[in-house]
Amino acid sequence: MTVDRDGTEDAGWDVDPDDEQGIAVLAALGRQLRAWREKAGMKAAAFGVEIGYGEDQVRKVEGGKRIPRPEYLDRADEVLGARGQISAMKEDMEQVRYPKKVRDLAKLEARAVEIGAYRVHGIHGVLQTEEYARALFEMRQPAYAQDEVERYVAARMVRRALFDRNPSPSLSIVQEEVTLRRRIGGTMVWRPQLERLLEVSRLRYVALQVMPTDREVHAGMDGGIEVLKFGDGTAVGRSEGAFGGRPVSDPKQLRILELRYGMIRAQALTPLESQRFIENLLGET
Repeated sequence: MTVDRDGTEDAGWDVDPDDEQGIAVLAALGRQLRAWREKAGMKAAAFGVEIGYGEDQVRKVEGGKRIPRPEYLDRADEVLGARGQISAMKEDMEQVRYPKKVRDLAKLEARAVEIGAYRVHGIHGVLQTEEYARALFEMRQPAYAQDEVERYVAARMVRRALFDRNPSPSLSIVQEEVTLRRRIGGTMVWRPQLERLLEVSRLRYVALQVMPTDREVHAGMDGGIEVLKFGDGTAVGRSEGAFGGRPVSDPKQLRILELRYGMIRAQALTPLESQRFIENLLGET
């Protein structure tokens, strides 16, 4: 838990100024909280003392400038005698708690019936363990505050919900060998991550492949690729080395990404060979 400059607990997270949906939800929540507080005849400063937050934090939440933590809402519910009506707002907060770009990606993945991806620098987000994801975010520069690290880790773990879908999407991922060898977070984090990859690779709707470092011919030298296909026949793709790195849905552009990804899969180890590769890596430690 982080603290504000006045020594009280930090109420939550700043809202993304580009997140129109989040801003609207937070504004509505803030108005409701203020109405509850004024109905109880409490000033913002006194209310803050009662729930353990500073007046500035209270005003930011009520002004729609701060995403309140779940415990903030629980304390407010108790102090204001709302009988669960304020605590129930936590469901709305779950929708805007995570950064907009993460929510947008999770929504696309939730709709996809087929996902293909080639990863160059790190394990694909949906395959990451919580500890591996945390180690990645902790090494970002400029450094995130620990509270922000936990926020991003939680958002990444939400994306793993696609494995709970029925039917599950078809998942094809090619990982560069170096992403498996680099011991992000140290051996105690790295080994469980490899074990997670093995577990997932054995699912019948998953094809996990490793691109060996010694491949002389390689269609993925321009960077990572991701293509998501949906049940209505549409698709969206993105590549670091094509179309300015922006998402594309034009059929001609998608065909270029699919061609590159198809070549990458053909140049990588087969799924069975990749499983054995990971098993050998685990055996080396």
